[in-house]
Amino acid sequence: MKTPDGRECRHYYQDFHRGRNIQECRLVKQNVESEQWHPNDCSKCPIPQILQANACPHLQLKLTISSRLFGLNRKLTVGADCSEHRLHVDDPYIGCGNCNDNPGLEIFRRALEQDND
Repeated sequence: MKTPDGRECRHYYQDFHRGRNIQECRLVKQNVESEQWHPNDCSKCPIPQILQANACPHLQLKLTISSRLFGLNRKLTVGADCSEHRLHVDDPYIGCGNCNDNPGLEIFRRALEQDND
């Protein structure tokens, strides 16, 4: 669904049908350590870029919103884990590295090497 910022994010939900006024980030809603989400947090959120860069189905993201200096500056922190290999992921844009092993990709690489020879 498109965020208020205009980017696609599968964790954002809105419903304005028949008088409803629901806007929420379901990723923040799952995190009890996070502060409450506001629609303008979407403009600073790295989650849409992470989802676009890494399509691994085993990547579990955690978004934490914390405020600084009397609640004026809000910081968005992303944590990631791999549910398949049970690893903490340092760079969620890349993933754990173990899930990237694709046998079809290896066959494609070998075919390219044979064409170059």
